[in-house]
Parts: sequence; structure tokens; C-alpha cells
Amino acid sequence: MSRPVLIALVLAVAAASSAATILIVNFRNTGKPVLSEEQRAVREKFFGSSKELPLIKDGQDMRPKW
Repeated sequence: MSRPVLIALVLAVAAASSAATILIVNFRNTGKPVLSEEQRAVREKFFGSSKELPLIKDGQDMRPKW
């Protein structure tokens, strides 16, 4: 088997496995239900708001130790 044929074969196998992986991952995510507004509000209350945090005044600088 020549080198170009071997490289083409390896590339074809890699492309087929990548395509199969993408199809399997996308197939599993299709049954995922969308959150209702009530569930979204509970999640937002539990995990905190998505607003940016205020700047820390007179705080310690976070610098690397090296």
C-alpha cells in the first residue's frame, strides 16, 4: 500500500468518525425540553443574576506569585 493511499484512507476514517460523533451528539440533544419562565426564574434566583458584578474598591490586587 503506497503512502498517498494510506493517508487518504486515514483521512476518510477520521472524517467518518467525526461525522458519526456529530450526528450522535446532535441526536441526543433534540429531546431536551426548553425551560419555562417559572423554571428559568427559579434557576436565576438559585444561581444568582446574570448581571455584571460591581468593581471591588480598595481590594487586594490579584497578581501571579512568580
